[in-house]
This record gives sequence, structure tokens and C-alpha cells, in this order.
Amino acid sequence: MLARAVVIGCVLILALATACVGGENQLILATTTSTQDSGLLDVIVPQFERQTGYSVKTIAVGSGAALRLGEEGEVDVVLAHSQDAEEAFMAAGHGVNRRLVMHNDFVIVGPAADPAGVRGLGDAAEAFRRIAEAEATFLSRGDESGTHAREMKIWDSIVVTTSGGWYRETGTGMGQTLLVASEMRGYTLSDRGTYLAQQQNLALEVLVEGDSTLFNVYHVMQVNPEKSRRINAEAAAPS
Repeated sequence: MLARAVVIGCVLILALATACVGGENQLILATTTSTQDSGLLDVIVPQFERQTGYSVKTIAVGSGAALRLGEEGEVDVVLAHSQDAEEAFMAAGHGVNRRLVMHNDFVIVGPAADPAGVRGLGDAAEAFRRIAEAEATFLSRGDESGTHAREMKIWDSIVVTTSGGWYRETGTGMGQTLLVASEMRGYTLSDRGTYLAQQQNLALEVLVEGDSTLFNVYHVMQVNPEKSRRINAEAAAPS
């Protein structure tokens, strides 16, 4: 899955930029921490730079923060995976095009002991319900990222209040949240790519996967050049 995402990501992100023809030589990309923590950017950015002549400045934050940077005209392109927020971004005129880039999926990971008994479930909502009922430690990114938004949708679907000592927010990216979950022997929701990239450093296992609600789609959006005169519309425009 990760290899396929790399291939698709290379093709479609590269399609968003023309060859360098002079002027400002930098493209500023706001993207999610998952694309950084999974190692995807280490593959596609050098290819982009070699093929176009542009240098890339990457700002890796949660999807919500990445979209806000686009709204403020601080970046040229946004790569995110938070569908509702992306659609609102486009509807408000902050972006001028939005293209499907790739997909992977979310997984629920946790300690091998699995105190909530969720291993093998095909229903993410039921897994969350069991975690809450057991008051097993759950680590949330709590950062308005695409992963956090998906997590909250699952909690909302089962009408569970996430309060109490068992539920903790890290306020950090996916890689760091996985490390905290591992140290605390807790559960978390992760994109599969970041988990696989970090797996050797984690005492966590994939316990729940395959639910359609865990499907994770990424889109790339060119920021509306009318947002700021600093936006490099030439670099960001589809070729």
C-alpha cells in the first residue's frame, strides 16, 4: 500500500508543477505530518526538484493547520487528507483546483496485551466503544489534523464522551503520537504508512483494520493566487 502511494504521489504531485522557466524558484508545500513521518516526502520531493528545477520548502503540520496556511496565502500548495475541511476550503475560494493524489488507510494500533479486547474486529466504532468501556489508555493527536478529524467522527458515531484519565491528547504529529502510545501501552488511530515506517521503534501492533470508515484519501490543492502576491502560482499551476 505504501509503495503504491509513493508511485501515485510522485505522478500526481509532479503533475501540479510546470518546468522552471525563471522567476521565483521555490514552491512552498503545506502538508500533513503523515507524509513526512511515513517517508513519502523523502521520495517525491527530490524527484520533483530534479524534474522541474524548483526547490521545495515543506511545512509538515496537521491537515487543519496546513489548510489554514493556504487560507492565509502563506503557501503555494496544500496536500491534506481531511475531506470535509478540504471541501470547505475549496467552497470558500481558498483553492483553485483539487486533485486526488493517493490513498492509504487508518488502523487502530495498541499493545499486544490488548486490554480492551479489540483485536481482529472489523468495526472501528465497536473497537472504540470497547476501549472507552474498558477505560484503556487512548492517545489522540488532538491537533485538528485529518487523523484527528477521522478519530472524532468515530467517537461521535457511538456518542461517547472522551473524558477522563484514559483519554489523552498529545497535540503532536502522528510519529510522535505513536511513540507516546507505545511508551504508555495505549491505543491510537494511525495512518498505516506512518505506522509501518515507525514500526521497528514501537511496542504496538495493528489490531483493527479493513473497516470502510478507515479509508484515507489525500488530495492536493493549488492555493488561489489571489490570496497573496507572494504565491508562486506558476510553480503550483497544473502543467
